Amino acid sequence: MKAAKAISALAMLTCIGAVRFSEAAEIRVYSTGAPSMAAKAIAASFAASSGHHLTFTVGQPATIEGDLAAGDEADVVIVPAPVAATLTERGALRAGSVVDLARVGIGVVVRAGAPAPAISNTAAIRKLLADARSVVYPDPDSGGGSAGRAIAQMIDRMGLTETVRPKLTRTAAIGGGVALVADGRAEVGLFNISEILPIPGVAMIGPLPAELQSYIVFAAAIPARNTAPEPAAAFIRTLAAPAAREAWQRSGMEPVAAQRP
Repeated sequence: MKAAKAISALAMLTCIGAVRFSEAAEIRVYSTGAPSMAAKAIAASFAASSGHHLTFTVGQPATIEGDLAAGDEADVVIVPAPVAATLTERGALRAGSVVDLARVGIGVVVRAGAPAPAISNTAAIRKLLADARSVVYPDPDSGGGSAGRAIAQMIDRMGLTETVRPKLTRTAAIGGGVALVADGRAEVGLFNISEILPIPGVAMIGPLPAELQSYIVFAAAIPARNTAPEPAAAFIRTLAAPAAREAWQRSGMEPVAAQRP
């Protein structure tokens, strides 16, 4: 009798497992660089619990916009919230699917082992940028220019644009900008904190002081071309769930998950 029950239970578990994996979906996630580390960590747990398989394409916002316009079949996109709003207005994203996930600030990075500069206030940042032999930050005119534009505006407000220009390199973090600091080709870098932390050979000194800080909020959404959105919606719920907070924080981001109107 016990053996029969055991066989029956095993058969039931096998059946449940077969149903679970027969319903497993391929979820294609297009993400900008800043939130990608946390999103991949959360995706690993989600895949293990759901049986779904997730693949990531990481690029700048303009690249993702272009890919969607060209007909790429993404299931989830993770982009700056203003980009998500624009794409929703254009009909590229499902109305009502946009969820704010986390925000990230700009950090100051130097080569590992280099003396840590003072960055506690505006005067310290002004001195750092004026004295640095070389500076790198994201190109404001590129597809990933949200942080770059904020930094360029900050430098302009300080009256340092002409001072910094001759020693400036403008390269996105995912294009190798932080690596320039690690290699010693740039003395000081300014990048989204979450894009600094994964790069070896550098030291993240800290965030810009509050009076200079600029945050980017990242949101997840479902493209309008996704005709089977349930697995994508489940993944977005997981990204925004309280259990995901630690993963966002480990990556240098602050969770702000809330449904957008």
